[in-house]
Amino acid sequence: MTSDRELALAAKAWPFEEARKLLARLGDKAPEKGYVLFETGYGPSGLPHIGTFGEVVRTTMVRRAFDTLSDIPTRLFCFSDDMDGLRKVPDNVPNQEMLRSHLGKPLTKIPDPFGEHESFGHHNNARLRHFLDSFGFEYEFQSSTDWYFSGRFDETLFKVLENYDAIMEVMLPTLGSERQQSYSPFLPISPKTGEVLQVPILEHNAQAGTIVFEDVDGTRTELPVTGGNCKLQWKPDWGMRWAALGVDYEMSGKDLIPSVQLASRICRILGAPPPEGFNYELFLDDRGQKISKSKGNGLSVDEWLAYAPPESLSLFMFQKPRTAKRLYFDVIPRTVDDYLTFLGKYPQEEASKQLENPVWHIHEGKPPAQVPPLTFSLLLNLVGTVNADEPSVIWGYISRYAPGASAESEPLLDRLVGYAIAYYRDFVKPTKRYRAPDEMERVALSDLLQALEELPADADAETIQNQVYEVGKRHPFPGLRDWFKACYEILLGQEQGPRLGSFFALYGLENAIGLIRAALADEQPSSTQSSD
Repeated sequence: MTSDRELALAAKAWPFEEARKLLARLGDKAPEKGYVLFETGYGPSGLPHIGTFGEVVRTTMVRRAFDTLSDIPTRLFCFSDDMDGLRKVPDNVPNQEMLRSHLGKPLTKIPDPFGEHESFGHHNNARLRHFLDSFGFEYEFQSSTDWYFSGRFDETLFKVLENYDAIMEVMLPTLGSERQQSYSPFLPISPKTGEVLQVPILEHNAQAGTIVFEDVDGTRTELPVTGGNCKLQWKPDWGMRWAALGVDYEMSGKDLIPSVQLASRICRILGAPPPEGFNYELFLDDRGQKISKSKGNGLSVDEWLAYAPPESLSLFMFQKPRTAKRLYFDVIPRTVDDYLTFLGKYPQEEASKQLENPVWHIHEGKPPAQVPPLTFSLLLNLVGTVNADEPSVIWGYISRYAPGASAESEPLLDRLVGYAIAYYRDFVKPTKRYRAPDEMERVALSDLLQALEELPADADAETIQNQVYEVGKRHPFPGLRDWFKACYEILLGQEQGPRLGSFFALYGLENAIGLIRAALADEQPSSTQSSD
């Protein structure tokens, strides 16, 4: 019997491709530190966002693929750049005037505007940990402040000082002429004001381990580069961190490719190989524009999770990571149903195909065995047709369609019912537009009505679907697609819809017949249908 490890060597899913690339880089041997280090970075000047989730979940997928390929221990560091100076007061926090008075200071040296933590940086770090914990990620939180002040960066900071000129040669050509005059890889923290200073370095002394600069009051000041007295500009900081920690793998957005290249050169100057990398594409909004945190033109994690389970968001992150994708509310229903489809296929697939199924990666090789008997799109259409906002009403239909199913026995389906009610209320209901049938459609619907009336009350979805097909074929529609589109627009008030046989079986044949009768009588759909 072929093992998962042998199958993983040929698996085509992108996390396995990345894992094999990393294993080849290591020569199938553990690094000197004894483990393989994966890293993700986070800027805690704001709250965690969907990009944070995407980077951690994708990195975790590569890590799990690597664990399948190798027995080398792995760790994941989620690193917070919390020594950054606060450049702008976020719009969504209290005590803005207080924060404004601390602009320029490291985030971990600014009072928490919420009054809950040691500092603003600690507050946002706590939010990050809560965010990651809520998804069950396995990670180790790391703080830039802790690393700088504890001395764990000291050895590598001395190397930066020793290679000051070489690093400047890397960075200066990337800057404008004005910025070149003041640029230094070291950002001293003013002993007078506590601010992170962007000032020219007048002298650097590798032997003494110090830099000299002019403080805000004009005083010529000498500071050691260790002990939390300085931090590095973010690109040198990135390369320094890779060298100090021995990072083996880190992914980043396509927009950061130039920064990755610069940080990699700096990492090599410091005597260490840069990590293996992966560049993912950025998300687009509903108009095809890149999502921006400052514009707020995308979809947040909380917004997605208000209408769909977290597994569906993980699937969205898994699929085509190198392709720019629209991340907006209208992608949610299809993504949920894609997740359910992959979940349903998994038990019947060969072991080699299971490793390429997204649910293997979403559930770390152990996807749940239970698959809901209904699709999300069916639930959405049921909610819309009966105009229900109570889960118990929807469950009345479900229990008849799938005898034995209940909220207790089908917990995922029960969650989907709640999501469907919320999604229908906020996105489908406001856009519903019913229309009356034209003469040809009226004749076809009359034919469908008669065909359904002749079926037994307990006819299954396949039998009903066959009748819908046969009726469509008997009438002069350009194609069956046009017949179904007419049914959706006339009966459901929308241009697209579910498989009608499944929907009519779920809704109840008698209720479906009533729906067609109402349409033929030019009546708006009623919410008084029975689920009994």
